[in-house]
Amino acid sequence: MTTTTDVAATSAEQRDELLHTLVSDHAKALLAYAEKLLRDRHLAEDIVQETLIRAWPHTERLYSTEGSVRGWLLTVTRNLVVDRMRSAAARHETIGADDRDVPLPDHSGAVLTSVEAADLLRQLSHEHREVLLHTCMYGRTAQETARILGIPAGTVKSRRHYALNTLRAKAGHGLRPER
Repeated sequence: MTTTTDVAATSAEQRDELLHTLVSDHAKALLAYAEKLLRDRHLAEDIVQETLIRAWPHTERLYSTEGSVRGWLLTVTRNLVVDRMRSAAARHETIGADDRDVPLPDHSGAVLTSVEAADLLRQLSHEHREVLLHTCMYGRTAQETARILGIPAGTVKSRRHYALNTLRAKAGHGLRPER
């Protein structure tokens, strides 16, 4: 018989495991991003820690829904950086003479583009995605891809052609992917 404490312990263990996954998969990228925005490693570490603290209660939901976990984390990180910069300015403190009046880059367009691209790629067949991965993402030639996948180079070229045409057609016509 399962008791309430057993369920709570299992849930806590699962949440801790998800938190460990969250930290191992995203902490370095978050730190690099925060450090680039702030130009201060120690402040960036504080921001990343706060981001992960805010993500911790939501780890199950973050990993159970579609969408970019990293995109959500980057957005939280950016918002914390903006809040930190605004609060320092409100108290007439300065981050550094070089950092004043420096506009922060807005990455929301890149996050949205990556989410839309992932949705479009999900609509392709496994074979087409595989060829695009090797040729576009890894920069391999058709011959290299053919050797790796064990198919003729002409098939690689054909799959790449049809995959890119499909992506262009769906992206160009504003078609939203089915969910």
